[in-house]
Amino acid sequence: MSHAWSGSPSAADVSERPSAQLSALAESLGVATSFTDWQGRTTEASLGTVTAVLTAMGLDVSDPAAVAASAEEVRLRPWRRTLPPIVVVREGQLALVPVHVPHGDPVELVVEIEDDEGWAPLRQVERWVDPVHVDGRLTGRATFEVPDDLPLGWHVLRAHSPAGEVTCPLVVTPDVLELPDLLQTRRVWGVQAQLYSVRSRASWGVGDLADLADLAATAAGQGAGWVLVNPLAAAQPVPPMESSPYLPTTRRFVNPLYLRVEDVREYGYLRPEDRRAVEALARELRPLNADPGEIDRDRVWTAKREALQILFDHGRSPAREAAFRRYCTSEDPGLTGFAQWCALAETHGLSTADWPATARTPEAAAASGALDDLADRVDFYRWLQWQCDEQLRDAQDSATAPGTGPGIVHDLAVGVHPDGADVWTLGPALARGVTVGAPPDPFNQQGQDWSQPPWRPDALAEQAYTPFRDMVRTILRHAGGLRVDHVIGLFRLWWIPEGAPPTEGTYVRYDHDALIGILALEAQRAGAVVVGEDLGTVEPWVRDYLAERGVLGTSVLWFEFDGDEPRDPRRYRELALSTVTVHDLPPTAGYLAQEHVALRERLGLLTRPVEEERSRDRAEQERILERVRRSGFLDTLPDPDGQGGPDEQSVVEALHRYLATSPSLMLGVSLVDMVGDHRTQNQPGTALEYPNWRMPLCGPDGAVVLLDDLGTDARARSLAKAVDEAVRPA
Repeated sequence: MSHAWSGSPSAADVSERPSAQLSALAESLGVATSFTDWQGRTTEASLGTVTAVLTAMGLDVSDPAAVAASAEEVRLRPWRRTLPPIVVVREGQLALVPVHVPHGDPVELVVEIEDDEGWAPLRQVERWVDPVHVDGRLTGRATFEVPDDLPLGWHVLRAHSPAGEVTCPLVVTPDVLELPDLLQTRRVWGVQAQLYSVRSRASWGVGDLADLADLAATAAGQGAGWVLVNPLAAAQPVPPMESSPYLPTTRRFVNPLYLRVEDVREYGYLRPEDRRAVEALARELRPLNADPGEIDRDRVWTAKREALQILFDHGRSPAREAAFRRYCTSEDPGLTGFAQWCALAETHGLSTADWPATARTPEAAAASGALDDLADRVDFYRWLQWQCDEQLRDAQDSATAPGTGPGIVHDLAVGVHPDGADVWTLGPALARGVTVGAPPDPFNQQGQDWSQPPWRPDALAEQAYTPFRDMVRTILRHAGGLRVDHVIGLFRLWWIPEGAPPTEGTYVRYDHDALIGILALEAQRAGAVVVGEDLGTVEPWVRDYLAERGVLGTSVLWFEFDGDEPRDPRRYRELALSTVTVHDLPPTAGYLAQEHVALRERLGLLTRPVEEERSRDRAEQERILERVRRSGFLDTLPDPDGQGGPDEQSVVEALHRYLATSPSLMLGVSLVDMVGDHRTQNQPGTALEYPNWRMPLCGPDGAVVLLDDLGTDARARSLAKAVDEAVRPA
């Protein structure tokens, strides 16, 4: 009898619990059969949920015999390998490596140091493990010791035995990620922005990488040391383009929508008729910069793609061509795989289900010749990424030139689109039949389904974490920092069977030592700071572990409570990025007006009566504002009815001054707060019900605020001055 999930769960699946045998198998793979919910209650995962999750991990659990066979296969997995797929250790700590060979065979294990021609034998330690019969052969285990004095890096282990030579990566990761120099000496504040919403008079209707450079320069002129932007990861290559930056087709490469066409070097060498064609495309879009309505990504990308095609067709000088090819070599094979997906999507449509069978996987496309006629299109999409890389480099150079901080801080989304490039190129590294989400919590009481396929922890390890490493390495190439959205996803993720509600998910654990270690290694090599967004349902030990590894946490003023009482900012963590608000809430002015409650009521997202929700929210706000008043940052409290009391700007500035009493190394100021915007960028739990991620930057009157005017905007200058004085008192 099969218990695989189909459509929606049956009553039996939801109420029935996994057998002891199935539970043991699940737990051995990090799949939780019970967990503690946000209200402190122990909840049991249903049979349907556990079955669906294990099936997504490639196991047959359709009946008791299949469960027993799968359990045996899992038990023997390490014994079938001479070496583990990868060994990840912490700097300065001894580690043990198991080596499997036919029982009685001699074996030697050596380590080759990265970028070094030398090698050193490892010492075998006395640790008897009974041999195991594997596929009709008695297999033994030898144990070797990795010394604690190896340098950081990606090294290679080589096992030599009569059966031949086998290798695996040995990764030595920082025990503690070093902070960038400036953050080691003082706190640094910065600006948080949704780049697509920040437009200048030179934009093409969407904020771009030249705007990012100018925003960083403007912020630095007011004392800021960094700019945190939304994920810039690539969306669909043809319309319709996904609006959410947190649902990209790949997390590694960049959305060329953000290119400034005129900053492509070849623009200066265009023939007059080609330049006129590009200028005409720009003229059609520039009026959008002053439009407070929803951002039209499809219209912008259609025009930009035509302009960029003109530039690509113009060709490159020999030196530029050589630079382009060097870039391709440095990013392959991932870059070419991504570009192939883009070319196929452009040819056959965005849904791979509609593609011919000869193109539905990279292997099929390579074997069938489906890409033979698309070489020029593949090159075009590789070229777009090279242009993104160059403009990101220029933006980071501009951001770090004043010497006030780490510059550009990028944002890493939790996952990718279920029908995107990563799903096509990474194969079994991503699970099928399940999606990532979040269990119910106080803010989203129905849970969340983000419709993203999760990493398969077993498959990711089998691939030596290469997809994860390459993604992090590419993002950090031109960055001073990385914010990891939902950093708990490097420890455990909430897997939801397709067709089931978010409440019917369960947690799946990952090797956090390996993932955090690799992240820390790549960040240290890039000289970058890492911030983990550790909000929501997070096991307490996770925050301690992140601090131990040098990863900053996240504190949001509205969420920091000890029981029913607001936590004094002076008791916030030092290793943290602290902010008043986040992109999943309205700007501070809108939050004070309870626009988040009104919006969730309008969209049917509340599980309590609206008056009760308003009352609870108002009580929480008043407790915080009373603390702000008692701390001397407000003379009087705002009147809930809007009659009298301090004006909106005074309250927003008081909240930021109050927050700045924290010891947190990074203090974030949302750009929407600087200009007095009220509108929510994203309402969790919605897709089409609300225009998420499509709101341009506007002032309190609803009129667009252009980047060109930000340096002289009275509100922005006043809030920046207040924060800078609080963070860096004379």
